[in-house]
Amino acid sequence: MRRCFEIAKQGAGSVAPNPMVGCVITHNDKIIGEGYHQRYGESHAEVMAINSIANPELLPEATLYVNLEPCAHHGKTPPCADLIIEKKLKKVVVSNLDPYVEVAGKGLQRIREAGIEIDFEVLEKEGRWLNRRFFTHHEENRPYIILKWAQTNDGFLDYHRQEDDGSEPLKISGDEMNRVVHRWRSEESSILVGKNTAALDNPSLTTRLWPGDDPLRLVIDPQLQLKDSLKMFQDGKPLWVFNALKEYCEGEVCYVRISDPENFPLEISRHLAQNTIQSVIIEGGSNTLNRFVSANLWDEARIITSPMRIGSGIPTPEVTGKIFSSEMIGNDLLQVYLNE
Repeated sequence: MRRCFEIAKQGAGSVAPNPMVGCVITHNDKIIGEGYHQRYGESHAEVMAINSIANPELLPEATLYVNLEPCAHHGKTPPCADLIIEKKLKKVVVSNLDPYVEVAGKGLQRIREAGIEIDFEVLEKEGRWLNRRFFTHHEENRPYIILKWAQTNDGFLDYHRQEDDGSEPLKISGDEMNRVVHRWRSEESSILVGKNTAALDNPSLTTRLWPGDDPLRLVIDPQLQLKDSLKMFQDGKPLWVFNALKEYCEGEVCYVRISDPENFPLEISRHLAQNTIQSVIIEGGSNTLNRFVSANLWDEARIITSPMRIGSGIPTPEVTGKIFSSEMIGNDLLQVYLNE
């Protein structure tokens, strides 16, 4: 099953809104085939694994391991449960039941009724962690929310700056850490910043330093005060602008009206869920991060601390949670907290 998890991760950033799924097939305790879901709309892991087998006549005596319950419905591809039954697998081992209403136990029920032995909830917690975005979306009707910021060693996000004062954004983290941040972007469905960050930093919010798809860019601009000359408005890539004034699309820029700008974390989360956006990484600024923290609407906080000290500036947000990991990346300390 851990091999299923390992190969499933290769679909990160390419399969959403589907989950990451890996499949391993064994015969006499030897792996004879494996595969993973590579891209949304393409073959599922079970199909890839079955098709990889050199001797398909072994399947009736083989065991299929897969980290998520085989689907039982017609979506972009036919039901994997039907393929497993057709190939007469001897046994199916599953880590997690699928929370999606069109599956939700139906896949395993169909397989069991065909006389195939089933074992499930194997390494269930590890499986849920792998697909935490997928489970959060289907069980809580909101995206998985990641807070991310870089801070100086004395606890500041930036100097106090004003728009058009000519000052450049403070570069806190090093090049190695910046590449990791761009990898994170490639793994998430969307990325969000507030008005001040957009105006002061003029960010692109893309994966320039890492191969992979760009996340959907989101910006909060309640009174539509941002200039159209900013990169995110001019680069021809999708952008959603959450605001209190209008709702329409103009090319790749869509304006999304929010009814209560004072309660935007919840309203934005609901809108993303309605559009099957299963994850969002929030990269600033201080006000936006603090609003999500105050609403207790976050799952992970990825905090990067550099050795730099600046003496004064914009203070960092304060989160309380369980420390999940801590490591040095270059000269920067990366700590990940989970919201308990």
